[in-house]
Amino acid sequence: MDLSPLTDAMAAGSYEKIADICDNLMLQASAEGINFQNDWPYAIHLLAHIYNGDINSARFLWKSIPVAVKESQPEVIAVWNIGQKLWTKDYAAVYQALCAFNWSSQIQPFVTAFSESYTKKMFQLLLAAYSTISVKDTSLFLGMNENEATKYVLNEGWSLDSASQMFAVKKQSIVSEQKLDAGKLQRLTEYVFHLEH
Repeated sequence: MDLSPLTDAMAAGSYEKIADICDNLMLQASAEGINFQNDWPYAIHLLAHIYNGDINSARFLWKSIPVAVKESQPEVIAVWNIGQKLWTKDYAAVYQALCAFNWSSQIQPFVTAFSESYTKKMFQLLLAAYSTISVKDTSLFLGMNENEATKYVLNEGWSLDSASQMFAVKKQSIVSEQKLDAGKLQRLTEYVFHLEH
């Protein structure tokens, strides 16, 4: 079985494409009657669905993985542990699951990319959900110690009340572009003209 599209995507860091590549290769192998069960990169395939935020697909893939593979490949179980934490919305435990395993050199860059992406998503969640939040809670959501989390959010413009150990969340300004419709402007001009005369 030719896994070169997968290895090329991994080498290029095109992690958002890997789930589709794996799904297509798996379907192709099944259609051709190729037995790929023991040689399939299940850990990468699972992480790809998790990376894309498709926990349902990750769950279905997990259920289809043979028990023998689960028993012989601890990295597959470690990836699924991340998926379980996301499924139960135990956001802080996701970081623990990421750090709890000694990842192989093949998957380590992918895990690192997921961790960075996840931290950015958690930061956006904090921006949307809070106006103030404690240093402790911020560090849990961002998977950092309190000093690292403080540095991270202060660089994003938040402010810290040292006495209460609370951050004031700085909301990002939303710039919306309004398009000027010439037809509406013409009707408004005619309406104002009519009122004045």
